[in-house]
Amino acid sequence: MDIAIIGSGYVGLVTGACFADVGHNVICVDNDERKVKTLLAGHIPIFEPGLEELVHRNVSAHRLHFTSSIEDGVDRSQVVFIAVPTPPQADGSVDMTYIEQVAREIAAVMKDYRVIVDKSTVPVKTGEKVANTIRRYNKAGVDFDVVSNPEFLREGCAVHDLMCPDRIVIGSSNDRALALMKKVYEPFMAPIMVTDINSAELIKHAANSFLALKISYINAISAICEASGADVEKVADGIGADKRIGRAFLNAGLGYGGSCFPKDLAAFIAISDELGVPFNLLKEVQRINRTQRERFVKRVRETLWVLKGKRIAVWGLTFKPDTDDVRSSVAIDVVNDLLREGADVVAYDPKGMDKVREWNLCKGAMLADSALDAVRDAEALVIATEWNEFEAINLEHVRKIMHTPIVFDGRNQFDPATMKDLGFRYYAIGRGDVA
Repeated sequence: MDIAIIGSGYVGLVTGACFADVGHNVICVDNDERKVKTLLAGHIPIFEPGLEELVHRNVSAHRLHFTSSIEDGVDRSQVVFIAVPTPPQADGSVDMTYIEQVAREIAAVMKDYRVIVDKSTVPVKTGEKVANTIRRYNKAGVDFDVVSNPEFLREGCAVHDLMCPDRIVIGSSNDRALALMKKVYEPFMAPIMVTDINSAELIKHAANSFLALKISYINAISAICEASGADVEKVADGIGADKRIGRAFLNAGLGYGGSCFPKDLAAFIAISDELGVPFNLLKEVQRINRTQRERFVKRVRETLWVLKGKRIAVWGLTFKPDTDDVRSSVAIDVVNDLLREGADVVAYDPKGMDKVREWNLCKGAMLADSALDAVRDAEALVIATEWNEFEAINLEHVRKIMHTPIVFDGRNQFDPATMKDLGFRYYAIGRGDVA
């Protein structure tokens, strides 16, 4: 099939590359001409495992193309996916400027029937508004259908998630549009759930909010574990062994961050308020997530007594491992909390350093060339993102080159008994007595 993807960010680029890899002819459209030139030159502007190889393979096979012309994309495609940003506004609601703009641009150039697919995470009833906008601005009166097809991609394993999905949700009540959408996804051999468009739009926000709820739940449990001497890892294993609950997303830590959960949770709260059905449970999820980081920094402060002038190493700046995404990263927030208290922070991340420098996210922090460089002469080490690289480091050497071997593990990456045996003072999240 001929497919256009409007927007070449994390969702758009991964979706386009995967669609091309299963045999579709895909054209990715982006209004950022510099990004398009970068892609045409063979450079991938984001880090996502497996993505670079996927893009190069399908560009070479002439199944994946890039352009800044939305007219070119719409003309050459049967199905047009909208995958542009939906950033949060100050009140938590979603800024729909980019969605509305793309809908108008599609309408202006559309000459024949097209299926317009909302791939971006959008508030319920957005499909209706996109359809009304296209009708208003399409002077030719061309027939079309709007479909909701939410994405469920996790950064760090987005290629796998799209190629091997748990389910594919298609929101539409039109047989013609459904037939084309099923043809798009036929090569993926995954269960297809067909719903009305409003239900499909709600599924995405409801799913992400529930996952954020699970994270905040286990973080609330971690505080009880610390107060009682219990081990949150064992508690999570016991809870997660129940098939009705499952172990995924029950990892205590600094809290959730990134470009999706904070934004989607705030948006769902704003949506429910607007509909007159306040979702107060999600407001408590936000509060727990915020206080989790505050509790962690408080522990660092209480242990070291005075942070001003103390050299503190931080491992990890991205919001999760296997990505270079530092948007709304809790690790960045921790660094800035320490800097505000006068600490001399030396940070390192395997993939996120360039974006931290480019966006100047940690003003005043020193950025080290390696994890070992970061901990040299440090009076404490904070583990803020659980990269596998850190597990492979010789911890005996780390202890020897630190000024004082104190570790605050914000991701429970290491075993407390092992760290004690190695001579560290080790503070984890919800792991009972401090070693």
